[in-house]
Amino acid sequence: MKDFIAVVNAYRQIDFSQRKAALATVVRVRGSSYRGPGARMLITDDGRWTGSISGGCLEGDALRKARQVMNDKRAITVTYDTREESNQNLGISLGCNGVIDVLIEPVVPSDANNPILLFESFIHSKEPLALATIFSSSRIGSKFLMDRNQRRVGEDLDKKLNNELSQIFSSKKSEVKNFLFDGEEAEIFFELIQPTISLLIFGGGFDARPVSRLAQSLGWNVQITDECVAHLAPTFFPDAKLSLCQREFIDRDFEITPYTACVLMSHNYDYDRDVLQKLIKTETPYIGILGPRKRFDKMLEEFVTEEIVLSEGDLNRIHSPIGLDIGAEAPDEIAVSIIAEIQAKFAHREGWFLKSIDGPIHQRDSQSNQVLKRSF
Repeated sequence: MKDFIAVVNAYRQIDFSQRKAALATVVRVRGSSYRGPGARMLITDDGRWTGSISGGCLEGDALRKARQVMNDKRAITVTYDTREESNQNLGISLGCNGVIDVLIEPVVPSDANNPILLFESFIHSKEPLALATIFSSSRIGSKFLMDRNQRRVGEDLDKKLNNELSQIFSSKKSEVKNFLFDGEEAEIFFELIQPTISLLIFGGGFDARPVSRLAQSLGWNVQITDECVAHLAPTFFPDAKLSLCQREFIDRDFEITPYTACVLMSHNYDYDRDVLQKLIKTETPYIGILGPRKRFDKMLEEFVTEEIVLSEGDLNRIHSPIGLDIGAEAPDEIAVSIIAEIQAKFAHREGWFLKSIDGPIHQRDSQSNQVLKRSF
């Protein structure tokens, strides 16, 4: 969601009486690339851009193509083949070793098909969404949006894509599929749009500050809560939401969803134990507890005495000791360890060394070498 938010915020700053704009989106990758499908970049005709579609090697050429799109007011799809060590057409060295398709479409405020208007409608969504984007055929640039309850936003055409869009919620994978609409073949990029991760930190001590800063740099929504008002100084947590809350009112005062990560770092054993009792009744997929393993083991013993039963699923959600094993000692290092573990949890990864992974390190279009045709 971070890319969408950045693009929308940049769009709102453009003076369209003076400037033109275009949107570039990576819609398909075959092989390797720095950015994956769904990466977006908003470009203006003065050479400025927000976001990225590569590590910097494609942006310059995309800017030139975008100016053409702005003038013609017609979307195009550009294919970049980075498999050659040196691409003479681009005049730069590309080493990604992949083929990248980029949709570039005009952004015109008065146009009903302005893609940014659609983005504005869902950047604050707390539920996952499935988005389909046509990047070939006469319907290039058309978009169709669906939530998990199959409520749709888009043209009449989206009714024909119900099944494909709904499958994205279970597969959680971006895909490109080919369809036939009225005899015309169209390539469609399907992607799952996940809500922004929310981080709820219990305890406003000094070691919570780098955790908050790092999470915010990733675009996460951060909220700090404590029972001591002295720990909730805005100076130490700029841009984070601060909430004074007693432990018995946690379920009343906070909306904890499947996209909320909870971190307990108050250094108060009784407080953390009582908060944990509240959190295991919520939908949070991640509960991290700062401190040694013996501390959590003591909580488990007390839960048994109090006949509080934790399921296997509950134990899988709880991470104690918190964080990945990176040798962290100082607060900033521990913050990296914690945030990396939360990122891995939400990405369904194990946090291994990338060099130990046999195969691609990024999810890529599983259907990129197949042609799936469906007629409507």
